[in-house]
Amino acid sequence: MLRHSDLIAAVRAYDPDADGDAIERAYMFAANAHGSQQRASGEPYISHPLAVAEILVSKHLDAATIVTALLHDTVEDTAATLEDVRAQFGDEVAALVDGVTKLSKLELQPDQSKQAENFRKLVVAMSRDIRVLLVKLADRLHNMRTLSYFRNPEKRVRIAKETVEIYAPLAERIGMQDWHDALTDLAFIELHPDARRSVMTRLDYLREHGRDLVSRVILELKSLLEAEGIPAEVFGREKTPSSIWEKMKRKDVPFEQLTDIMAFRILVNDAAECYRALGVIHGAYPAVLGRFKDYISLPKANGYQSIHTAVLGPENLRIEVQIRTHAMHRVAEYGVAAHWNYKEGGGAPETDGLQYSWIRGLLEILESAEGADEFLDNTRLEMYKDQVFCFTPGGALIPLPQGATPIDFAYAVHSDIGDQCVGAKINGKLMPLRSVLQNGDQVEISTSKGRMPSPEWLHFAITGKARAGVRRAIRARQRDQYIALGKEIVRSIFAGRGVDPTERTLAPVLDHFSYSSIEDLQAALGEGLVGEHAVSTMLFPEAPDEESNVVPLTPTRRQRAREKAKPVAIRGLIPGMAMHFARCCHPLPGDDIIGIVTTGKGVTIHTSDCASLESFQHTPERWLNVDWEPETSAGHVARLRVTSEHRPGQLAEISATIAANRGNITNLRFTSRAEDFFEMQIDIEVMDVSHLSNIIAALRAISTVASVDRARA
Repeated sequence: MLRHSDLIAAVRAYDPDADGDAIERAYMFAANAHGSQQRASGEPYISHPLAVAEILVSKHLDAATIVTALLHDTVEDTAATLEDVRAQFGDEVAALVDGVTKLSKLELQPDQSKQAENFRKLVVAMSRDIRVLLVKLADRLHNMRTLSYFRNPEKRVRIAKETVEIYAPLAERIGMQDWHDALTDLAFIELHPDARRSVMTRLDYLREHGRDLVSRVILELKSLLEAEGIPAEVFGREKTPSSIWEKMKRKDVPFEQLTDIMAFRILVNDAAECYRALGVIHGAYPAVLGRFKDYISLPKANGYQSIHTAVLGPENLRIEVQIRTHAMHRVAEYGVAAHWNYKEGGGAPETDGLQYSWIRGLLEILESAEGADEFLDNTRLEMYKDQVFCFTPGGALIPLPQGATPIDFAYAVHSDIGDQCVGAKINGKLMPLRSVLQNGDQVEISTSKGRMPSPEWLHFAITGKARAGVRRAIRARQRDQYIALGKEIVRSIFAGRGVDPTERTLAPVLDHFSYSSIEDLQAALGEGLVGEHAVSTMLFPEAPDEESNVVPLTPTRRQRAREKAKPVAIRGLIPGMAMHFARCCHPLPGDDIIGIVTTGKGVTIHTSDCASLESFQHTPERWLNVDWEPETSAGHVARLRVTSEHRPGQLAEISATIAANRGNITNLRFTSRAEDFFEMQIDIEVMDVSHLSNIIAALRAISTVASVDRARA
């Protein structure tokens, strides 16, 4: 276990003015607070904060961050209080410890909503001081290194998944690539142990049979550059097992076909030498097409700069080469820590605001999200993608995830631009809003103040900010619908009584239900949060039973009370609104769906790829953003089109197969007959898409069945 004196010496090696006394006092405070507590490994608990501090020292963090690392579990896990920390170490350290403490249960929450809420806290905390995130990432890195000591395998898997989904992308976002790689690889051990063993076995074999290969490649690259008068530092590194596995899956190739498992870095003095070195490498070796990326002229959002290329290098070995300056390498190695310049006497870091614009983007998503779950989903989208770079007509650079569309571009420029978007020109040509943007595209967004986002955009917008903006606008439109319905309910209550529904006449209701405006009351009535009868009785107590005086609005409102107890399969509908499933596409739970409002018929639910939706593309106001309830128990009818050989007993075998897979045939119709085959249409009651897929697979397994497809009409 590292001694605290060694920790202080390591900090002073890069910061001679660091407050070693504060670090020593923090160590003693933590050691006394944790006392006899032990880790799952059996080690004294103080070994954990020491290890977290050591990880942060490797990134040359300031003394306040090191002190926070030593204290980060004291308020949560011991009798020590935040005020104790403040009294001994000051406001700066207390604020950092408080930020980390509030996140301490993040890894202990199996509940998705609780996990999402804690992640929301993380975004708020790191927007105030990025050091909270640095301590949390170092804490997670050490916990992952000791994950094997947990006896519960389900807990290990859950923590590993959380690490891959949340912490590793965050580490990459702030430029801590080595932390990202380490977290991903440690999670890989737990999530895919067999795959990792397979990759490690092959790597061990390559190491054994190519011991001098790396050194020979380094020597040849260095000699080439020196011959051209370019002084350079060259070194190689082996890619992590998890990154090798991901590449095998992404390219769908076996390990033996991955010849670029080694990456070589060339460090030179300035950017001009980077491009000279690139010319030397491409002049000496054939370049691999499609593998060149220039992150010097177009840096990543986290500040990373480098030139990446792949060549058939020495000994005809396919290698990846990264070329960067020493300053760029420092940013790549230290990430956010490389940008910090502390004022004399300590204080908050002065960082490049553009580099952390993504944090502001997460905060905008936080403000737009209806709940913690939606926020977590959207922020995962925001963090997970590789980037493309597009330009506004004025030349401003907009970084976006791969697969982004003009809708994502519009919301990245400004939320109002996204909300009012009606069209887009890509490189001067009018293109559909679902077009996928490419590197270097110039995008011009057309807007109209009278337009609102379409629910259809959710099917091709991929950034969290865009999806959050569309959902926010849809909710606002839904509120307008509730208000319109509520206004009619209020009108029906007052009809024939000779009184106008003003704020004065409605004051008793507003006061009773604590609404500040008539619109709020109308919205609550329309949504069904407040009952019509309760409002009518409160306003006109002298005739509480005179229902005949209340002008009926619609039959559906009369049915609302009776239907409230029934399980509702669809989310996103206004309570009481009539709903039915489209016969043209037969949507099932698990399908992406869209609701279309039809006058006099309520809402028709279609699958999002239903051809019938084309006829509604010019009336986006009729589209509703809907989804299935998480648990829908009622059966749904799906339609299959089956082509089979015409032989005795064939129909019985098909029926028996459907029954064996818990399907219920509700209708069967032959659409074509011949001597050797027949085609038929079968309607089957199933639970969801997964259930239907199982039945289709079972039918296709019958040797005499030629084809089985889901019918869309």
